[in-house]
Amino acid sequence: MQTSRRKPVIPVNGFKRNVLDVVLIVAGSFITALAFNLFLLPNQIASGGVSGLSIIIHEWFGLEPAFTQWLFNIPLFVAGVVFLGRQYGARTLIGTVCLPLLIYVTRDWPIPTANPLLASLYGGIGVGLGLGLVFRGRGSTGGLSIVAQLLQKYSGLSLSLCVMLTDGTVIALAGFTLSLENALYALIGLYVTGKVIDAVEMGTGYTKVAYIITDKREQMTQVILKDLDRGLTELAGRGGYTGEVRPVLMVVVGQSETSRLKTLVRSVDPEAFVVISNAQEVLGKGFKIQI
Repeated sequence: MQTSRRKPVIPVNGFKRNVLDVVLIVAGSFITALAFNLFLLPNQIASGGVSGLSIIIHEWFGLEPAFTQWLFNIPLFVAGVVFLGRQYGARTLIGTVCLPLLIYVTRDWPIPTANPLLASLYGGIGVGLGLGLVFRGRGSTGGLSIVAQLLQKYSGLSLSLCVMLTDGTVIALAGFTLSLENALYALIGLYVTGKVIDAVEMGTGYTKVAYIITDKREQMTQVILKDLDRGLTELAGRGGYTGEVRPVLMVVVGQSETSRLKTLVRSVDPEAFVVISNAQEVLGKGFKIQI
């Protein structure tokens, strides 16, 4: 039998949740700061955002990156509160102040590599891991993400396009002021960062969702419930050609259960029509419990 639905380890709201959010924001900021100081800054890899601008300004004028980030982040935070609303509250302020502080504190840590390719990969992983934790803590490190959202609000462009424009501008500037090669490494780091953020926020394990259309609905339902030990949902469907009502069985399984599901379906109805696709994240009974 499946396990009964469990309550989240920590409630969605309340004192414990707020403490956990702060811990995640600070821990994520620390990991991001390490990735910046150990990999990105010493190898001049400006992979977007205010951190990328701080690398460019550091190369131009020798100004401490932490000071540059405070100089940009605090006014941007105020602009976010004024123009985007109160959602840019305490959690965003924590990240906005904490990240440059930790960058300043860890600025003299030894550099593990001078290889720009390794630096872009490990820097991208570190930044993605850190920002992923910050986002899990329902926070933000501010910066050009606020500019992107302001641009979205007043231009009507999609947020993803606005983020690409802001980060792309920084990388293009790095290409002109540092070197074209460094800008290409920055693109690698930015890509890796995005993938790692997705992995932190949604997990690395893939589940599958299967849609089954069969004339043997009752037998198929019993096999899935009893032999596979998974729940299922019956959706209303209608054949596009015949116009006949055809129920669709939807079942979510772990990746390791996919082969068994297909075997069971074939044993009941070899003519069944089955569509199986990835489900990046599944929350609820029998699957992941969200903290």
